Amino acid sequence: MGFESFQGNPQAVASVREMLVSGRVPGSLLFSGPEGVGKKTLAIMLAKALVCERGGGDFCGECARCRKADQMLTSAREDLARRRDIKESARRAEGLIYFDLQIIEPITKFILAEQIRKLRAVAYTRPFEFPRRIFVVDEAQTIHWQAIDLLLKVLEEPPETSTFILVCPNSFELRPTIRSRCTRVSFRPVDEAIIQSVLARDSKLTPAQRDLSARVAAGSIARARSFDPAEFDRRRQPWVEFLEAVADRGAAGVAGNLRQAFEAARGLAENRGDLEGTLHIGYSLLSDLLRLLLDQATDKITNVDLISRLRRWGPKLGLEGIARLKSGLDQAYRLQIRNVNPQLGFETLAIEANPLPETRSA
Repeated sequence: MGFESFQGNPQAVASVREMLVSGRVPGSLLFSGPEGVGKKTLAIMLAKALVCERGGGDFCGECARCRKADQMLTSAREDLARRRDIKESARRAEGLIYFDLQIIEPITKFILAEQIRKLRAVAYTRPFEFPRRIFVVDEAQTIHWQAIDLLLKVLEEPPETSTFILVCPNSFELRPTIRSRCTRVSFRPVDEAIIQSVLARDSKLTPAQRDLSARVAAGSIARARSFDPAEFDRRRQPWVEFLEAVADRGAAGVAGNLRQAFEAARGLAENRGDLEGTLHIGYSLLSDLLRLLLDQATDKITNVDLISRLRRWGPKLGLEGIARLKSGLDQAYRLQIRNVNPQLGFETLAIEANPLPETRSA
């Protein structure tokens, strides 16, 4: 137990521990970096270290205060889940109760003004059970615009017995006046070797599945741990069929199988609720095609289980075909918010991405 159990981002851990050992932990901190690399986890570890009875720049996880911190976190999560289940959104912030260690997350799409108003009111009161209060504001980029000024005021004049830790993926999503009042701790994607070791220890994936998971995770331990090979393959299969059909369509003397491409387009458009996820898989395949076509290196390939197919498709599509596909995905991404039929878009892309040899310009 303690900071040594944290995986990845040693520079962030070292920065936090240096603050603790020196006794100069800022009143307001900002943890920013990619999703799933442990920002909230390290924020909670810092919170425990600030109240742990043993001190010494770490936390034990065993003393009365560490156990109490775990109880507060559990109660906060249960309260959040209960509030999210309330059908009337206007009632979700009624009767908020904040502990000495409090996680604040979006109740709706946003962290509401009532939540930040409660934070301000509680922050200026003396803590009940700990020497100080710690507020971890997760997904700080979702703070409602009506609440920004409320938060800014408490950050401008922070109480001596309160610490605020804001957590968000991109610090530039926050107002500059918020960023300027926080000491930033930056996080990076976790090394693939660390993700592989975590998967080997904690998962039941085969070595091949671990390789694929580590690449798809793109530096996120959380994404790697939740990786479902069967679900990923199901989501990716329409792309495989689509690219196979489009690549063959451009081969010399081949009329092409538009029916296969159109059937694949139907599969790609099936999950309209997560079109962004579908497009993300498509982008990863195009990125792999481009890398293999340009330098043949495989160390950065995401879809490592499809390398032989990617090498076959790349020369058939060529740089021009890959560029057309990329442009089509960009257009699909822009049009998703306009409720345009995505299947029609994918079908059009199948026709335009790799035209028949006789239709190409000389």
